[in-house]
Amino acid sequence: MISFDKIVKKLLKKRWNILLLEDIFDILDPDKMEKNKKALYKILYRLKSEKVIMTLRNSIYLIPDDEDLKLNEIDLVEKYYFKLVKKYITSEVWSEYFISGKKALEINLKDFSVPNNLVVITRNTEKKVKIQDKIITFKKVWNKNANLYSKFSKYINRVSIFQTEFKISNIELSLVETALVSDNIEWVEISLLSKAIKKYSRVFKSEIFYEIAKVKYIMSFNRLKEISKNIDPKTSELFLDIIKQNWWLFIGEGLRKI
Repeated sequence: MISFDKIVKKLLKKRWNILLLEDIFDILDPDKMEKNKKALYKILYRLKSEKVIMTLRNSIYLIPDDEDLKLNEIDLVEKYYFKLVKKYITSEVWSEYFISGKKALEINLKDFSVPNNLVVITRNTEKKVKIQDKIITFKKVWNKNANLYSKFSKYINRVSIFQTEFKISNIELSLVETALVSDNIEWVEISLLSKAIKKYSRVFKSEIFYEIAKVKYIMSFNRLKEISKNIDPKTSELFLDIIKQNWWLFIGEGLRKI
């Protein structure tokens, strides 16, 4: 095992990074020579007591700077929220994901605020992770028995948020996802949808909407048709045509949540 001073130097090179417990252990004992985990935990405790590392939540750590040490745990998590999210995404699904729904639409509108709920579409993983009062939902997207990840992952953008890259639904897909009819519709969603239509209706790629409607979200197009009537009549007509071409998909489609 390397000396404590060398461990500190290595960790300080990773300042502002989020590390899992196994990442820390790889630094403490790179050659895997230490069989006694108690020795590693003792060093971990010393690193925390000397404020070389900070615990963000169970088995997740931050290499802080002086300003971080002044923050309370709520503000600290908010500051590093997106780095924390990326660490969870990488550890759970690696690269097979995209951020979906309301937050994806907000990001397309250049709103990088911290959400209370974040939906991450994956190929195979379904679970929820809680970070204080905030929830990350990993879920699959289905149509009957078909997994639609490969279909929808074609419609993504890569976006850098505070120097951390994410894959998110593009403007067309995130608009449709956010408009999904549910049993808990908030006025904020209507306002967000209206804002997106006003800003981007002239550059919407209609072919993407037509492709999406063939497999899912037909109820969303009905909602978008109504919202866009007084914003952009041509866009409303586009959504109406999509509905007419896929009217039969309304049969059996009930309330669904993103």
